[in-house]
Amino acid sequence: MLSSPAPANRPRQQLEGIRVVDLTRILAGPFCTLHLADLGAEVIKIEPPEGDPIRAQGHGHAGLSWYFAAFNRNKRSVRLDLRSPGGMAALRKLIATADVVVDNFRPDVMEHMGLDWTTLQTLSPGLIHTSINGFGETGPYAQRPSFDFIAQAMSGFMSLNGNAQTGPLRTGVPISDLVAGTYAALGTVAALVRRGQTGEGERVSTSLVDGLMSMGAFFASNFLATGELPQANGNDHGLVAPYGLFSAADGEIAIAPSNDGVYFKLLKALNLSHLKDDARFASNALRVQHRAEINAQINDALRSHSRAHWIDVLNAAGVPAGTVQTLAGAYADPQVHHQQMVMDVEHPGHGTVKMLGFPIKFTQSPCEVRLPAPDLGADTQAVLRELGYDDEQIRQLNTSQETTS
Repeated sequence: MLSSPAPANRPRQQLEGIRVVDLTRILAGPFCTLHLADLGAEVIKIEPPEGDPIRAQGHGHAGLSWYFAAFNRNKRSVRLDLRSPGGMAALRKLIATADVVVDNFRPDVMEHMGLDWTTLQTLSPGLIHTSINGFGETGPYAQRPSFDFIAQAMSGFMSLNGNAQTGPLRTGVPISDLVAGTYAALGTVAALVRRGQTGEGERVSTSLVDGLMSMGAFFASNFLATGELPQANGNDHGLVAPYGLFSAADGEIAIAPSNDGVYFKLLKALNLSHLKDDARFASNALRVQHRAEINAQINDALRSHSRAHWIDVLNAAGVPAGTVQTLAGAYADPQVHHQQMVMDVEHPGHGTVKMLGFPIKFTQSPCEVRLPAPDLGADTQAVLRELGYDDEQIRQLNTSQETTS
């Protein structure tokens, strides 16, 4: 509510003029507020005296974690000790200027802080309060601690990865944090739209487990329809064959013929059209039953040429195909560069930081890096002055925080 208007020569961003008080740390919450910040919201990150723990995690240069930098661009940092009366008083004043508050505490922590829903609405009528937790705000597991690995295990998600030889496998990235953070941002934006229509605030919540369960796709629908547990098929598709990784002359290639039409294009491109008349492969259901046999036929054909050859041939034929790239390969890919999915962002005092770009593209008001990730407490004085604190009050608050920390 106190954020400055957009300069006259710059298109107004989607959430410009929205102020977000960010009480989150680590990943799921900061990923939510990163989405909001990249969409133009003014995000004020409240950090304890020691800072967000991921400031000390991951690799970086010149004293800056690039992990932290990537998830906290376009935000301001205010250092407040919320265990002190002065810190809590400042937080309340700040919330009174806000449109959104986001937390990723366990359920009931906000109430224990004296910031229950009624109090929040009194401080800022129409406020959106978004919470991210492990298992949900109510229920027998609501107060359990949770991290991504636990969410992957308990949601059933882990059981769908790997194969009979490996057993259940987690995904490499902390997928439940990223999914929950994205849902939280979506819910926040939806609540803001509703507020624009009704003037009413809203409570928004999501959890790591709920988010992953919503990603069950055909595994979930098939199980709910039949009661039969799905098999983990590794790189093979649970419903379609052939589909997965295959062997060209110089390495593996990913091929995804998702229906009969694309399958026939694959056969033609590989000079295997005679397999259309093979009774074992007459339908997708039969091909799934005879997956090993059809895969062997395709591998035999692919081994005659290189991956590069087949990627050109198959894509020209309308068959989705690509190499399995390392991060080095993916980040150097010309399409990735064209889409600006790797960016260089200057961080004064820390040099140039490479980070991932914006996955959402807008024509009229594209996302941009307005602010690099802030140093701890970099905006404390400026924000407190906006709230009416004078220099002596700020000095006393800082002194009190240093004493209690």
